[in-house]
Amino acid sequence: MNRRLFLKRAFAAGVSLTSRADAKPRAPRILLRSSWQVVNIGDIAHTPGVLALIEKHLPGVEVILWASGDLTPEVAAMEHRRFPKLKIVKGRIGANGDASTPELAEALTWCDFLLHGSGPSLVAHKDVAAFVRHVRKPFGVYGITYAGGADPAQRDLMSQARFLYFRDSVSLGRAREERIASPEMGFAPDGAFGCDLRNDAAAEAFLRANRLEPGRFLCCIPRLRNTPYWKIRNRPMNAAAHAKHARNEALKEQDHAPLREAICAVTRTTGLRVLVCPEDMSQMAVGREMLVNRLPEDVRRQVVWRESFWLTDEALSTYVRSAGLFGLEMHSPILCIGNGIPAIVCRFAEQTSKGFMWRDIGLDAWLFDFDQAADRARLPAAVLDMVQNPAGTRARVAEARKRVEARQRETMAVLADTLGYRGASGRTGVMIPSRMGSEERNVPGLAQVR
Repeated sequence: MNRRLFLKRAFAAGVSLTSRADAKPRAPRILLRSSWQVVNIGDIAHTPGVLALIEKHLPGVEVILWASGDLTPEVAAMEHRRFPKLKIVKGRIGANGDASTPELAEALTWCDFLLHGSGPSLVAHKDVAAFVRHVRKPFGVYGITYAGGADPAQRDLMSQARFLYFRDSVSLGRAREERIASPEMGFAPDGAFGCDLRNDAAAEAFLRANRLEPGRFLCCIPRLRNTPYWKIRNRPMNAAAHAKHARNEALKEQDHAPLREAICAVTRTTGLRVLVCPEDMSQMAVGREMLVNRLPEDVRRQVVWRESFWLTDEALSTYVRSAGLFGLEMHSPILCIGNGIPAIVCRFAEQTSKGFMWRDIGLDAWLFDFDQAADRARLPAAVLDMVQNPAGTRARVAEARKRVEARQRETMAVLADTLGYRGASGRTGVMIPSRMGSEERNVPGLAQVR
Protein backbone atom coordinates (compact mmCIF):
# COMPACT_ATOMS: atom_id res chain seq x y z
CA MET A 1 0.00 0.00 0.00
CA ASN A 2 1.47 3.42 -0.92
CA ARG A 3 1.76 6.19 1.64
CA ARG A 4 -0.91 8.39 0.05
CA LEU A 5 -3.55 5.60 0.10
CA PHE A 6 -2.62 4.68 3.66
CA LEU A 7 -3.06 8.26 4.89
CA LYS A 8 -6.36 8.61 3.03
CA ARG A 9 -7.78 5.45 4.64
CA ALA A 10 -6.42 6.38 8.08
CA PHE A 11 -8.04 9.82 7.84
CA ALA A 12 -11.37 8.30 6.78
CA ALA A 13 -11.27 5.81 9.65
CA GLY A 14 -10.48 8.61 12.10
CA VAL A 15 -13.41 10.68 10.87
CA SER A 16 -15.70 7.64 11.16
CA LEU A 17 -14.63 6.91 14.74
CA THR A 18 -14.99 10.56 15.71
CA SER A 19 -18.46 10.68 14.18
CA ARG A 20 -19.55 7.60 16.11
CA ALA A 21 -18.16 8.97 19.34
CA ASP A 22 -19.89 12.33 18.84
CA ALA A 23 -23.18 10.79 17.70
CA LYS A 24 -26.00 10.66 20.21
CA PRO A 25 -26.94 7.02 20.97
CA ARG A 26 -30.34 6.20 19.50
CA ALA A 27 -33.29 5.25 21.70
CA PRO A 28 -34.04 1.57 22.33
CA ARG A 29 -36.74 0.09 20.09
CA ILE A 30 -39.51 -2.21 21.32
CA LEU A 31 -41.81 -4.31 19.15
CA LEU A 32 -44.93 -4.78 21.31
CA ARG A 33 -46.87 -7.95 20.45
CA SER A 34 -50.34 -7.21 21.77
CA SER A 35 -53.92 -6.43 20.70
CA TRP A 36 -55.62 -9.84 20.86
CA GLN A 37 -59.20 -9.04 19.87
CA VAL A 38 -61.65 -6.14 19.77
CA VAL A 39 -64.89 -7.74 20.99
CA ASN A 40 -63.97 -6.97 24.60
CA ILE A 41 -62.94 -3.57 25.98
CA GLY A 42 -60.57 -5.32 28.40
CA ASP A 43 -58.68 -7.07 25.59
CA ILE A 44 -58.42 -3.68 23.90
CA ALA A 45 -57.16 -2.03 27.11
CA HIS A 46 -54.04 -4.23 27.43
CA THR A 47 -52.30 -2.40 24.59
CA PRO A 48 -52.79 1.27 25.54
CA GLY A 49 -52.09 0.33 29.15
CA VAL A 50 -48.62 -1.05 28.38
CA LEU A 51 -47.93 1.80 25.96
CA ALA A 52 -48.76 4.30 28.72
CA LEU A 53 -46.43 2.53 31.15
CA ILE A 54 -43.55 2.65 28.67
CA GLU A 55 -44.31 6.30 27.95
CA LYS A 56 -44.27 7.13 31.67
CA HIS A 57 -41.27 5.11 32.81
CA LEU A 58 -39.01 4.92 29.74
CA PRO A 59 -39.16 8.35 28.04
CA GLY A 60 -37.87 8.37 24.50
CA VAL A 61 -38.07 4.61 23.97
CA GLU A 62 -39.63 3.91 20.59
CA VAL A 63 -42.46 1.38 20.18
CA ILE A 64 -44.12 -0.29 17.22
CA LEU A 65 -47.30 -2.29 17.88
CA TRP A 66 -47.47 -5.73 16.26
CA ALA A 67 -51.23 -6.22 16.33
CA SER A 68 -53.43 -9.20 15.62
CA GLY A 69 -55.32 -9.36 12.37
CA ASP A 70 -58.71 -8.33 13.73
CA LEU A 71 -57.60 -4.92 15.01
CA THR A 72 -60.21 -2.63 13.47
CA PRO A 73 -59.71 0.87 12.04
CA GLU A 74 -62.05 2.16 14.76
CA VAL A 75 -59.92 0.76 17.58
CA ALA A 76 -56.68 1.82 15.86
CA ALA A 77 -58.06 5.37 15.54
CA MET A 78 -58.87 5.39 19.27
CA GLU A 79 -55.31 4.34 20.07
CA HIS A 80 -53.88 6.97 17.74
CA ARG A 81 -55.84 9.71 19.49
CA ARG A 82 -53.87 8.88 22.63
CA PHE A 83 -50.58 7.91 20.91
CA PRO A 84 -50.46 9.96 17.69
CA LYS A 85 -47.02 8.69 16.61
CA LEU A 86 -47.77 5.01 17.19
CA LYS A 87 -46.97 2.81 14.20
CA ILE A 88 -49.03 -0.39 13.88
CA VAL A 89 -48.06 -3.45 11.85
CA LYS A 90 -49.73 -6.79 11.25
CA GLY A 91 -48.63 -10.11 9.82
CA ARG A 92 -46.95 -13.39 10.69
CA ILE A 93 -43.46 -14.87 10.43
CA GLY A 94 -43.51 -17.82 8.04
CA ALA A 95 -41.80 -21.17 8.46
CA ASN A 96 -38.96 -19.91 6.26
CA GLY A 97 -38.49 -16.82 8.44
CA ASP A 98 -40.03 -14.38 5.99
CA ALA A 99 -42.59 -11.88 7.28
CA SER A 100 -45.97 -11.93 5.55
CA THR A 101 -46.08 -8.13 5.19
CA PRO A 102 -43.34 -5.62 4.32
CA GLU A 103 -44.32 -3.52 7.36
CA LEU A 104 -43.70 -6.43 9.73
CA ALA A 105 -40.43 -7.30 7.95
CA GLU A 106 -39.23 -3.74 8.50
CA ALA A 107 -40.32 -3.79 12.17
CA LEU A 108 -38.47 -7.05 12.82
CA THR A 109 -35.26 -5.54 11.48
CA TRP A 110 -35.88 -2.22 13.26
CA CYS A 111 -36.54 -3.51 16.79
CA ASP A 112 -34.12 -4.38 19.56
CA PHE A 113 -36.56 -6.31 21.74
CA LEU A 114 -39.92 -8.08 21.52
CA LEU A 115 -42.34 -7.46 24.40
CA HIS A 116 -45.35 -9.79 24.70
CA GLY A 117 -48.11 -7.80 26.36
CA SER A 118 -50.71 -8.76 28.96
CA GLY A 119 -53.24 -11.44 28.16
CA PRO A 120 -55.01 -14.63 29.27
CA SER A 121 -51.98 -16.72 28.34
CA LEU A 122 -48.86 -16.51 26.21
CA VAL A 123 -51.35 -15.68 23.49
CA ALA A 124 -48.87 -15.13 20.68
CA HIS A 125 -46.53 -18.01 21.58
CA LYS A 126 -46.27 -19.06 17.91
CA ASP A 127 -45.20 -15.56 16.91
CA VAL A 128 -42.74 -15.36 19.80
CA ALA A 129 -41.27 -18.77 18.90
CA ALA A 130 -40.84 -17.71 15.28
CA PHE A 131 -39.24 -14.45 16.40
CA VAL A 132 -36.73 -16.33 18.57
CA ARG A 133 -35.97 -18.87 15.85
CA HIS A 134 -35.59 -16.50 12.91
CA VAL A 135 -34.97 -12.98 14.22
CA ARG A 136 -32.78 -14.05 17.14
CA LYS A 137 -33.35 -11.02 19.32
CA PRO A 138 -34.36 -11.06 23.01
CA PHE A 139 -37.93 -10.97 24.31
CA GLY A 140 -39.86 -10.56 27.54
CA VAL A 141 -43.40 -11.29 28.74
CA TYR A 142 -45.46 -8.77 30.71
CA GLY A 143 -48.44 -9.73 32.86
CA ILE A 144 -50.08 -12.94 31.63
CA THR A 145 -52.15 -15.68 33.22
CA TYR A 146 -50.80 -19.22 33.03
CA ALA A 147 -53.21 -22.12 33.43
CA GLY A 148 -50.44 -24.73 33.50
CA GLY A 149 -49.93 -27.78 31.35
CA ALA A 150 -48.24 -26.14 28.37
CA ASP A 151 -46.29 -28.48 26.11
CA PRO A 152 -42.51 -28.78 26.63
CA ALA A 153 -41.73 -26.51 23.68
CA GLN A 154 -43.81 -23.67 25.08
CA ARG A 155 -42.40 -24.12 28.59
CA ASP A 156 -38.90 -23.98 27.12
CA LEU A 157 -39.84 -20.84 25.19
CA MET A 158 -41.10 -19.15 28.37
CA SER A 159 -37.86 -20.03 30.14
CA GLN A 160 -35.94 -18.20 27.39
CA ALA A 161 -37.66 -14.89 28.17
CA ARG A 162 -35.37 -12.25 29.67
CA PHE A 163 -38.21 -11.65 32.13
CA LEU A 164 -41.49 -13.49 32.62
CA TYR A 165 -44.19 -11.68 34.56
CA PHE A 166 -47.56 -13.12 35.56
CA ARG A 167 -50.61 -11.05 36.42
CA ASP A 168 -51.66 -13.26 39.33
CA SER A 169 -49.75 -15.22 41.94
CA VAL A 170 -51.57 -18.46 41.16
CA SER A 171 -50.12 -18.41 37.64
CA LEU A 172 -46.66 -17.67 39.00
CA GLY A 173 -46.95 -20.64 41.35
CA ARG A 174 -47.98 -22.96 38.52
CA ALA A 175 -45.04 -21.85 36.40
CA ARG A 176 -42.61 -22.53 39.22
CA GLU A 177 -44.16 -25.94 39.90
CA GLU A 178 -43.59 -26.83 36.24
CA ARG A 179 -39.98 -25.65 36.48
CA ILE A 180 -40.35 -22.80 34.02
CA ALA A 181 -37.23 -20.83 34.81
CA SER A 182 -36.82 -17.42 33.20
CA PRO A 183 -33.97 -15.45 34.83
CA GLU A 184 -36.53 -12.93 36.14
CA MET A 185 -39.98 -14.22 37.16
CA GLY A 186 -42.59 -12.53 39.32
CA PHE A 187 -45.90 -10.71 39.59
CA ALA A 188 -46.74 -7.77 37.33
CA PRO A 189 -50.20 -6.19 37.39
CA ASP A 190 -52.21 -6.59 34.20
CA GLY A 191 -51.14 -3.97 31.68
CA ALA A 192 -54.69 -2.58 31.58
CA PHE A 193 -54.10 -0.95 34.99
CA GLY A 194 -52.06 1.62 33.07
CA CYS A 195 -54.81 2.45 30.56
CA ASP A 196 -55.83 6.12 30.58
CA LEU A 197 -57.88 6.43 27.39
CA ARG A 198 -60.72 8.96 27.46
CA ASN A 199 -63.77 9.96 25.39
CA ASP A 200 -65.32 12.47 27.74
CA ALA A 201 -67.69 13.97 25.18
CA ALA A 202 -69.36 10.63 24.43
CA ALA A 203 -69.57 9.67 28.11
CA GLU A 204 -71.06 13.00 29.16
CA ALA A 205 -73.62 12.88 26.35
CA PHE A 206 -74.68 9.37 27.40
CA LEU A 207 -74.98 10.38 31.06
CA ARG A 208 -77.09 13.44 30.21
CA ALA A 209 -79.38 11.43 27.94
CA ASN A 210 -80.00 8.90 30.71
CA ARG A 211 -80.15 11.28 33.70
CA LEU A 212 -77.09 9.80 35.35
CA GLU A 213 -75.35 12.31 37.61
CA PRO A 214 -71.60 12.05 38.19
CA GLY A 215 -70.92 10.33 41.50
CA ARG A 216 -74.57 9.30 41.86
CA PHE A 217 -74.59 5.97 40.03
CA LEU A 218 -72.87 2.57 40.13
CA CYS A 219 -71.91 0.42 37.15
CA CYS A 220 -72.84 -3.27 37.05
CA ILE A 221 -71.51 -5.79 34.53
CA PRO A 222 -73.19 -9.16 33.81
CA ARG A 223 -71.45 -12.19 32.39
CA LEU A 224 -72.17 -15.78 31.39
CA ARG A 225 -69.80 -18.53 32.52
CA ASN A 226 -68.48 -18.91 28.96
CA THR A 227 -68.32 -16.06 26.46
CA PRO A 228 -70.64 -17.05 23.59
CA TYR A 229 -68.21 -16.39 20.76
CA TRP A 230 -70.45 -18.39 18.43
CA LYS A 231 -72.98 -15.54 18.76
CA ILE A 232 -70.46 -12.69 18.70
CA ARG A 233 -68.78 -14.02 15.56
CA ASN A 234 -71.96 -15.50 14.04
CA ARG A 235 -70.55 -19.02 13.73
CA PRO A 236 -72.34 -22.39 13.83
CA MET A 237 -72.26 -24.10 17.22
CA ASN A 238 -70.07 -27.18 17.47
CA ALA A 239 -70.13 -29.78 20.26
CA ALA A 240 -67.89 -27.67 22.51
CA ALA A 241 -70.10 -24.62 22.05
CA HIS A 242 -73.22 -26.63 22.91
CA ALA A 243 -71.55 -27.83 26.12
CA LYS A 244 -70.57 -24.28 27.07
CA HIS A 245 -74.07 -23.03 26.30
CA ALA A 246 -75.57 -25.70 28.55
CA ARG A 247 -73.23 -24.66 31.35
CA ASN A 248 -74.23 -21.02 30.86
CA GLU A 249 -77.91 -21.84 31.03
CA ALA A 250 -77.51 -23.99 34.12
CA LEU A 251 -75.78 -21.29 36.18
CA LYS A 252 -76.88 -17.93 34.83
CA GLU A 253 -79.65 -17.46 37.42
CA GLN A 254 -77.37 -18.46 40.30
CA ASP A 255 -74.67 -16.05 39.12
CA HIS A 256 -76.91 -13.04 38.47
CA ALA A 257 -79.32 -13.24 41.40
CA PRO A 258 -76.75 -11.70 43.81
CA LEU A 259 -76.17 -8.83 41.38
CA ARG A 260 -79.91 -8.13 41.29
CA GLU A 261 -80.03 -8.20 45.08
CA ALA A 262 -77.18 -5.71 45.23
CA ILE A 263 -78.93 -3.44 42.71
CA CYS A 264 -82.10 -3.53 44.83
CA ALA A 265 -80.16 -2.79 48.02
CA VAL A 266 -78.28 0.15 46.49
CA THR A 267 -81.22 1.83 44.79
CA ARG A 268 -83.61 1.42 47.72
CA THR A 269 -81.16 2.29 50.49
CA THR A 270 -78.93 4.99 49.02
CA GLY A 271 -80.91 6.51 46.15
CA LEU A 272 -78.04 5.89 43.76
CA ARG A 273 -78.90 4.71 40.29
CA VAL A 274 -77.30 1.74 38.51
CA LEU A 275 -75.97 1.51 34.96
CA VAL A 276 -76.02 -2.05 33.56
CA CYS A 277 -73.28 -2.00 30.94
CA PRO A 278 -71.12 -4.42 28.91
CA GLU A 279 -67.48 -5.40 28.81
CA ASP A 280 -67.91 -7.60 25.74
CA MET A 281 -70.28 -7.59 22.79
CA SER A 282 -72.54 -10.33 24.18
CA GLN A 283 -73.34 -8.67 27.48
CA MET A 284 -75.95 -6.11 26.46
CA ALA A 285 -78.42 -8.97 25.90
CA VAL A 286 -77.31 -10.76 29.07
CA GLY A 287 -77.80 -7.60 31.13
CA ARG A 288 -81.30 -7.07 29.82
CA GLU A 289 -82.36 -10.70 30.32
CA MET A 290 -80.71 -11.53 33.62
CA LEU A 291 -80.73 -8.17 35.38
CA VAL A 292 -83.01 -5.43 34.08
CA ASN A 293 -86.04 -7.53 33.07
CA ARG A 294 -86.04 -9.45 36.37
CA LEU A 295 -85.94 -6.45 38.70
CA PRO A 296 -88.97 -5.22 40.70
CA GLU A 297 -90.66 -2.26 39.03
CA ASP A 298 -89.59 0.30 41.65
CA VAL A 299 -85.96 -0.71 41.21
CA ARG A 300 -86.12 -0.92 37.44
CA ARG A 301 -87.03 2.78 37.29
CA GLN A 302 -83.65 3.54 38.87
CA VAL A 303 -81.68 1.36 36.44
CA VAL A 304 -80.28 2.32 33.05
CA TRP A 305 -79.58 -0.40 30.50
CA ARG A 306 -76.89 0.35 27.94
CA GLU A 307 -78.11 -1.36 24.80
CA SER A 308 -75.09 -0.77 22.56
CA PHE A 309 -71.44 -1.78 22.80
CA TRP A 310 -68.80 0.83 23.48
CA LEU A 311 -65.05 1.18 23.20
CA THR A 312 -62.57 1.41 26.05
CA ASP A 313 -62.21 5.19 25.98
CA GLU A 314 -65.94 5.90 26.43
CA ALA A 315 -66.30 3.14 29.00
CA LEU A 316 -63.43 4.47 31.11
CA SER A 317 -64.72 8.04 30.87
CA THR A 318 -68.02 6.70 32.23
CA TYR A 319 -66.42 4.63 35.00
CA VAL A 320 -64.44 7.59 36.36
CA ARG A 321 -67.70 9.54 36.71
CA SER A 322 -69.36 6.73 38.68
CA ALA A 323 -69.38 5.96 42.41
CA GLY A 324 -67.95 2.50 41.71
CA LEU A 325 -68.43 -0.76 39.84
CA PHE A 326 -69.33 -4.37 40.61
CA GLY A 327 -70.05 -7.42 38.49
CA LEU A 328 -68.81 -10.61 36.92
CA GLU A 329 -65.97 -9.25 34.78
CA MET A 330 -62.30 -8.50 35.41
CA HIS A 331 -61.00 -5.71 33.20
CA SER A 332 -63.59 -3.04 33.91
CA PRO A 333 -62.63 -3.34 37.61
CA ILE A 334 -58.96 -3.10 36.57
CA LEU A 335 -59.68 0.08 34.60
CA CYS A 336 -61.50 1.48 37.62
CA ILE A 337 -58.83 0.77 40.23
CA GLY A 338 -56.10 1.99 37.89
CA ASN A 339 -57.94 5.31 37.71
CA GLY A 340 -58.96 5.62 41.36
CA ILE A 341 -62.51 4.23 41.24
CA PRO A 342 -63.64 1.43 43.62
CA ALA A 343 -64.52 -1.91 42.04
CA ILE A 344 -65.69 -5.32 43.24
CA VAL A 345 -64.76 -8.50 41.33
CA CYS A 346 -66.97 -11.60 41.28
CA ARG A 347 -65.19 -14.59 39.75
CA PHE A 348 -65.80 -18.26 38.99
CA ALA A 349 -63.70 -21.15 37.75
CA GLU A 350 -64.35 -20.46 34.06
CA GLN A 351 -62.55 -17.12 34.37
CA THR A 352 -59.23 -18.83 35.16
CA SER A 353 -57.09 -17.52 38.01
CA LYS A 354 -56.89 -13.89 36.87
CA GLY A 355 -59.33 -12.74 39.56
CA PHE A 356 -56.79 -13.58 42.24
CA MET A 357 -54.81 -10.49 41.24
CA TRP A 358 -57.35 -8.68 43.48
CA ARG A 359 -55.87 -10.60 46.38
CA ASP A 360 -52.36 -9.82 45.14
CA ILE A 361 -53.01 -6.05 45.28
CA GLY A 362 -54.70 -6.14 48.69
CA LEU A 363 -58.36 -6.13 47.62
CA ASP A 364 -59.31 -9.46 49.23
CA ALA A 365 -62.47 -7.91 50.70
CA TRP A 366 -63.65 -7.02 47.20
CA LEU A 367 -63.03 -10.45 45.66
CA PHE A 368 -65.99 -12.86 45.62
CA ASP A 369 -65.88 -16.48 44.51
CA PHE A 370 -69.27 -17.16 42.93
CA ASP A 371 -68.64 -20.89 43.04
CA GLN A 372 -69.16 -20.50 46.80
CA ALA A 373 -72.67 -19.89 48.17
CA ALA A 374 -71.30 -17.92 51.13
CA ASP A 375 -69.56 -15.43 48.84
CA ARG A 376 -72.67 -14.99 46.71
CA ALA A 377 -74.70 -14.29 49.84
CA ARG A 378 -72.42 -11.54 51.14
CA LEU A 379 -72.13 -9.55 47.92
CA PRO A 380 -75.10 -7.14 48.42
CA ALA A 381 -73.81 -6.01 51.83
CA ALA A 382 -70.32 -5.45 50.39
CA VAL A 383 -71.67 -3.30 47.54
CA LEU A 384 -73.65 -1.24 50.05
CA ASP A 385 -70.60 -0.82 52.25
CA MET A 386 -68.54 0.31 49.27
CA VAL A 387 -70.82 3.32 48.76
CA GLN A 388 -71.82 3.99 52.38
CA ASN A 389 -68.29 3.94 53.80
CA PRO A 390 -66.55 6.48 51.53
CA ALA A 391 -63.52 7.04 53.79
CA GLY A 392 -62.76 3.33 54.03
CA THR A 393 -63.40 2.87 50.33
CA ARG A 394 -61.03 5.68 49.34
CA ALA A 395 -58.32 4.29 51.60
CA ARG A 396 -58.71 0.80 50.14
CA VAL A 397 -58.48 2.07 46.56
CA ALA A 398 -55.47 4.24 47.38
CA GLU A 399 -53.59 1.35 48.98
CA ALA A 400 -54.33 -0.95 46.01
CA ARG A 401 -53.13 1.70 43.54
CA LYS A 402 -49.99 2.16 45.60
CA ARG A 403 -49.21 -1.55 45.32
CA VAL A 404 -49.96 -1.60 41.59
CA GLU A 405 -47.83 1.45 40.88
CA ALA A 406 -44.93 0.08 42.93
CA ARG A 407 -44.86 -3.11 40.86
CA GLN A 408 -45.21 -1.10 37.66
CA ARG A 409 -42.11 0.91 38.60
CA GLU A 410 -40.18 -2.22 39.56
CA THR A 411 -41.05 -4.18 36.43
CA MET A 412 -40.46 -1.22 34.12
CA ALA A 413 -37.04 -0.90 35.77
CA VAL A 414 -36.27 -4.46 34.72
CA LEU A 415 -37.35 -3.64 31.16
CA ALA A 416 -35.12 -0.55 31.27
CA ASP A 417 -32.14 -2.58 32.45
CA THR A 418 -32.79 -5.25 29.82
CA LEU A 419 -32.77 -2.59 27.09
CA GLY A 420 -29.71 -0.84 28.51
CA TYR A 421 -31.97 2.20 28.63
CA ARG A 422 -30.50 5.49 29.83
CA GLY A 423 -32.87 8.19 31.06
CA ALA A 424 -32.51 11.95 30.89
CA SER A 425 -29.80 11.99 33.57
CA GLY A 426 -27.74 9.41 31.67
CA ARG A 427 -28.29 6.81 34.37
CA THR A 428 -29.88 3.50 33.61
CA GLY A 429 -33.38 2.49 34.65
CA VAL A 430 -36.10 3.71 36.99
CA MET A 431 -35.74 4.60 40.66
CA ILE A 432 -36.78 1.66 42.86
CA PRO A 433 -35.24 -0.04 45.86
CA SER A 434 -32.75 -2.58 44.51
CA ARG A 435 -33.58 -6.22 45.12
CA MET A 436 -30.01 -6.58 46.45
CA GLY A 437 -29.95 -3.55 48.74
CA SER A 438 -30.84 0.12 49.05
CA GLU A 439 -29.40 1.32 45.72
CA GLU A 440 -31.80 3.49 43.70
CA ARG A 441 -32.21 4.05 39.99
CA ASN A 442 -33.16 7.24 38.24
CA VAL A 443 -36.84 7.97 37.61
CA PRO A 444 -37.48 9.33 34.11
CA GLY A 445 -40.41 11.59 33.32
CA LEU A 446 -42.86 11.39 30.45
CA ALA A 447 -42.13 9.51 27.24
CA GLN A 448 -42.80 9.83 23.55
CA VAL A 449 -44.19 6.65 22.11
CA ARG A 450 -43.91 6.18 18.39
